[in-house]
Amino acid sequence: MPLSRRSLRRIAQALTCLPLLSIASAQNDPHASWRAYGGAEDGAQYSSLKQVNRGNVMQLKPVWIASTGDEAIYAFNPLVIGDTLYALAEKDHILALDAATGKQKWSHSIHAKTQLLTNRGLTYWQSKDGTDARLIFAADNALQEIDARTGKSIDAFGKEGHIDLREGLGRDPESLTLVQSYNPGRVFENLIIVGSATNEEYHSGPGDIHAFDVATGRLVWTFHTIPHPGEIGYDTWPKDAWKTVGGANAWSSMALDIKRGILYVPTSSPKYNFYGANRTGKNLFGDSLLALDARTGKLRWYYQMVHHDIWDYDNASTPMLMTVLHNSKPVDIVAEASKTGFLWVFDRVTGRPLWPVEERPVPKSPMPGEETWPTQPFPSKPAIFARQAFTSKDLSPYLTSEEHDRIKQKMDAARNNGIFTPPSTHETVEMPGNNGGANFGGVASDPVHGWIYIISKDLPSMLKLTLSPTASPSAAPSAKHDSRAQAFAQPAGDPRMLEYKSGFGFMFDKNGLPVIDPPWTSLTAYDLNTGDIRWKVPLGEVPELADKGITGTGSHFPKVNPVVTAGGLIFAGSNDRKIRALDSSTGKTLWEYEAPAAIEGMPAVYESNGREYIVFCAAGRDSARTRSIPGQPALQAPIHGSYIAFALPQ
Repeated sequence: MPLSRRSLRRIAQALTCLPLLSIASAQNDPHASWRAYGGAEDGAQYSSLKQVNRGNVMQLKPVWIASTGDEAIYAFNPLVIGDTLYALAEKDHILALDAATGKQKWSHSIHAKTQLLTNRGLTYWQSKDGTDARLIFAADNALQEIDARTGKSIDAFGKEGHIDLREGLGRDPESLTLVQSYNPGRVFENLIIVGSATNEEYHSGPGDIHAFDVATGRLVWTFHTIPHPGEIGYDTWPKDAWKTVGGANAWSSMALDIKRGILYVPTSSPKYNFYGANRTGKNLFGDSLLALDARTGKLRWYYQMVHHDIWDYDNASTPMLMTVLHNSKPVDIVAEASKTGFLWVFDRVTGRPLWPVEERPVPKSPMPGEETWPTQPFPSKPAIFARQAFTSKDLSPYLTSEEHDRIKQKMDAARNNGIFTPPSTHETVEMPGNNGGANFGGVASDPVHGWIYIISKDLPSMLKLTLSPTASPSAAPSAKHDSRAQAFAQPAGDPRMLEYKSGFGFMFDKNGLPVIDPPWTSLTAYDLNTGDIRWKVPLGEVPELADKGITGTGSHFPKVNPVVTAGGLIFAGSNDRKIRALDSSTGKTLWEYEAPAAIEGMPAVYESNGREYIVFCAAGRDSARTRSIPGQPALQAPIHGSYIAFALPQ
């Protein structure tokens, strides 16, 4: 039966309204665009777009490529505002590209004196009336802004366009070589909130968190992660430790609950990483998850995952904000994946763990002056996502017999009493290693279903403390001792003045592969409604092993940032140069593409003129750039990185 003119007119009117409804929907859905690091200010690494889905992802093709114009390594996440994509390239330039074609609109040189840049992402702020739009970043330890539409510097911000982030920390600014984080901050209303990235040494700067007025650069609030007198946590340190001890900083990405105005901040270990005689106590707020009032910086609640950290077990990943069904009731949660291999889940408002946590006794340190905390917290659920034990029985089958015997002998002689074995002057096994477990950008979530996805590394370390050449003269070894190791056991002077040092001790074979049996990199999917693991798969390959038919190893040294979509997909790159789309329900690889260089950064998923795009930065570390491969010629030609955008055929 043919439709009447009236019916046809109504259908036409409805179709005409669809673009307006789509725009309104995007404005109400922060995950429908890619306006912040991790997609939105909550850092979920999730896109609600589903034009590309399980059924058609195998049709994805590159639609534009833009060169970075250099050979630098990038772990960058582009931003997309309207029809403009913002990227980092040309060593110290911010580029504005057409999001649909990749053509350059403008380029801004940061004029960095060093290579200190927020090189993992940018921060975007826009006034309510839309007349003022800014990109915010840090370079040379100074916060800066540029006009997002023209790329011109905003000189009215701070002092002549700069805010020196080394100032106001209670230390000589000239003594602080690294203060800014490589991760961007978070924008809340008219505030830009930034963490910091102190160096790894004694006398590093403190990890203060700052909020500045976006328009003027005025300091609005500060949170001291090493508490000052009268502040919560001051009694977990020696008196006045805030004047000399550093670290406990928020170098990774933070998550913002805009509706509640709560900022969730993961913090790292105090410094020095592996010896803490100068900082006896629990050391709040090191290795903690903080819930701060985003307007004032006031502490709402906190939870410390590692007491008195001497393993460099940072909370290195972005907190994930979701709503789950717990005991048949909806609960707003925050989940934090750590280097330890634990996944911590808390009520977002109260800070209470969703499942019981037990304080268990852990080994005591044999080091002079070192007072390890007698217990550490162990969550009963969810199950761990990274291995926490490593013995000579777990050595890689790909070691040569000579290497196997040498490493086995070393392993069997080492101190090895589980995850919290304290470092000492005797070689000590650390598993997960201090570069194992979850790292920056390695966690993504599906807030609709309450699912979370974690990319993790199994990379053991072997730690050994030795006396630093710059240690106090009062701590020099006595001549009556036969060896330095004996002198360490009976030091002269105050043990708190000793400065013991250790390398990070990553355990690789001669080909640069971990000495533990694979998989070395895994992708683990959890259902946080139940706390159960849904599935777990190796992620990536080692090309020289894959050429021999050896697969399922996972790649060997990734800093990979996955993105989840409503189309039922997980997009992730790797240092084997492969870009993959996996089924988020099973972990099965549905599509892959070989890029011209390794992938380390995070893709951006966005829509332009009704077409969905996924853009990656192919400019990461890979085997050809970082090490020579036996039997293969050295790389001759330089590798220029590229931004590669994928879409379905029109």
